[in-house]
Amino acid sequence: MDVLEVVVVAFWAMLPAYVPNNAAVLAGGGPPIDGGRTWRGRRLLGDGKTWRGTAGGIAAGALLALALNAVRPSVADAIGVALPEFPLAVVVAMPAGAMAGDILASFVKRRTGRQRGAAFPGLDQLDFVALALLFSLVVAPAWTVETFWPSVLAVVVVVTPLLHVSTNAGAYALGLKDEPW
Repeated sequence: MDVLEVVVVAFWAMLPAYVPNNAAVLAGGGPPIDGGRTWRGRRLLGDGKTWRGTAGGIAAGALLALALNAVRPSVADAIGVALPEFPLAVVVAMPAGAMAGDILASFVKRRTGRQRGAAFPGLDQLDFVALALLFSLVVAPAWTVETFWPSVLAVVVVVTPLLHVSTNAGAYALGLKDEPW
């Protein structure tokens, strides 16, 4: 498989994990998940992690995975690349894992004294990837191992931070985020 095919498969396979955090920004608001609770004088998560945003993010990622499954045969034929089909368990697991990764990152940020929206290089860009892949591995181990072989994983690790930074900068420019990271 050539480099372009590896990049296309990596992007396609990660789309259901890439979309949830962005969709959560649009769907967010309402009561925070932590209910305002603190631990050792700091919020558990903060006001930015809400039930509505989390549910909206998971739903958006799952709907995207279903849509990708629907168009996969024609897209694969058109571009000449064998694209993976998302098993039903992965349709939910990837976006749920992505949101769980973002929530876990917020918890870590609060523990390290970072305020809401503060940058945490590395963690900010790969938290959702790690948990999306872990959740997928739990519910569909064979699919996950077959889809995310080493070269695909390498592309995900390199491309994801670039996509994360550019989409956040775009959301900031559009007034959807208070900070560009």
